[in-house]
Amino acid sequence: MRRRLRTAGVVAAAVLGLVASAMPANAQVGTGPWTAENPSFNVQERGCGTVDGLNFELTCSTGSGDQRAERRYVTYTGGTRQFEGSFRITSMAGTRISLKQTFRDAPTAGPYFMLAVERGGRLYAVHGGETLGSGATVGTSVRVNTVHQVGSTHKVYINGSLKQTVSSSGGSYYDKFGAYRTSSGAGPVKVTWSGIKFWRK
Repeated sequence: MRRRLRTAGVVAAAVLGLVASAMPANAQVGTGPWTAENPSFNVQERGCGTVDGLNFELTCSTGSGDQRAERRYVTYTGGTRQFEGSFRITSMAGTRISLKQTFRDAPTAGPYFMLAVERGGRLYAVHGGETLGSGATVGTSVRVNTVHQVGSTHKVYINGSLKQTVSSSGGSYYDKFGAYRTSSGAGPVKVTWSGIKFWRK
């Protein structure tokens, strides 16, 4: 009898696991249903940029050249895509470092959205200069979500609060995060990302 109960419990757990894996994924922000994704990526190290897992560092203080340490994820076209991740700056002697990008791949390649941080903790949109948050100081964890409905809108959330909504054209895009020197910025900086997740609908 005891063996039958144990076997029944194992079967029930297996069934519940299958049901759970088939259910839509719950994202932190935005209305669903969402489907979890696990896109592939390439590591980009240029100039004085180094990447070790989810640790990204610019070791130099130069204000010129291509200084980057990033993950570049695969291109997507159409639909709605959500990125989520948390960053924690572990040291920052520089300023104006881009942490998260939504990059246009086609029809014209180029940066579409760039979230950057100034020394002192101000978070801002590089294009336009809009302040999106504060308190991103050394040692503080900050969660970032971007929800991109291609051909409609791109929304930015900081710690779960909507901070920016801009229009989006159609085309192909991809996500990047890490540490990247903006045209007016310089290192050195060290930042660790965690909790990286992607969804689509």
